[in-house]
Amino acid sequence: MVTGLQDIDKCRQQLHDISVPLEVFEYIDQGRNPQLYTKECLERALAKNEQYNAVILLIQELTKVFPEDMAKYKAIRGEDPPP
Repeated sequence: MVTGLQDIDKCRQQLHDISVPLEVFEYIDQGRNPQLYTKECLERALAKNEQYNAVILLIQELTKVFPEDMAKYKAIRGEDPPP
């Protein structure tokens, strides 16, 4: 055990700038695989990405159908100057 701790201490300098989210430790405390944390984070990010892509597509399509109304909407949001 002492040898293992010495090996860890030798590696410490190489790992000084690595941060681990607290949720990973919660996974470990619950007996769950910490790799599941990464998997679930990626799944959440992909789901959010799909939502944002859908919103972008909706705005593009609405702009084609209702260009004046969407120009006003974008002006209100501060995205484009009013026409």
